[in-house]
Amino acid sequence: MSRGVFITLEGGDGSGKTTQAELLREWLATGGRTVVRTREPGGTEVGVEVREIVLHHRGDIAPRAEALLYAADRAHHVATVVRPALARGEVVIQDRYIDSSVAYQGAGRVLDSEAVRGISEWATEGLLPDLTVLLDLDADAARGRLDEARTRYDRLEAEASEFHDRVRAAYLTLADAEPDRFLVVDAARPVDEIAALIRARVASLL
Repeated sequence: MSRGVFITLEGGDGSGKTTQAELLREWLATGGRTVVRTREPGGTEVGVEVREIVLHHRGDIAPRAEALLYAADRAHHVATVVRPALARGEVVIQDRYIDSSVAYQGAGRVLDSEAVRGISEWATEGLLPDLTVLLDLDADAARGRLDEARTRYDRLEAEASEFHDRVRAAYLTLADAEPDRFLVVDAARPVDEIAALIRARVASLL
């Protein structure tokens, strides 16, 4: 059996990752593919606990501690969910991965981005996605979407606009550095247009 396909969705909060992940899952399942849809943090029982800490903990978490918590969750998640699914020849669709840590903890928290990436690469034994879809949306538009959908923000969503501007800039820098891995899509486009662009790129991998 051939190795499966690993697809990640990245972007700021409110960019539409959850919607597009579900649309892609439905399309692949209709075509007969076995799909594992997961997320970080929160894709395992351990991840659920980590998610509660990093996103909903009351009070501050030191930036380095936050980065290490994400990396610890990632190590467990890849070892117990992602790699086994890929070994079975399945398609893994994942909401957030290493690029999120580089953007949020590296640029957002103003840590050494290369160090943050290095920790996650060690934790995952160097596993990179076959495709990373970056849903790009400016911070003001994303905030408007969140205001419509939520009554309260998690710790990262609640950060100031300058934080989210740094995150967006970091994502675009990552995409520029690895154009073969990234598909950058304007997240302000209609949902069905975005889905079609993603399907066309994924089809080339299958």
